[in-house]
Amino acid sequence: MARRPRHRRTPDDREADWTGAVADPDVVAEARRRWKEEAAATDAYLAAVPDLGAPAPGGGQLRELLTLQITEYARHCGHADLLRERVDGRVGQ
Repeated sequence: MARRPRHRRTPDDREADWTGAVADPDVVAEARRRWKEEAAATDAYLAAVPDLGAPAPGGGQLRELLTLQITEYARHCGHADLLRERVDGRVGQ
């Protein structure tokens, strides 16, 4: 499967992260499908790894890479929660 290029902010395009962000159910469904596909590929990769202390593709240990990814994902979930609070006024308990 060919990967789409990642969007990165540049000095010339500070909103590149939001390029293509539209309130279209088909776009949302496609993003969710791609997310599930990536999650399945990650699960398959990790299932084949005998030891999380193994070297990660970019250096360090796979365990360290996973911890960083989990932390980053949790941070973004928190951001999404803040945005949702601004939209509907509900706050977490």
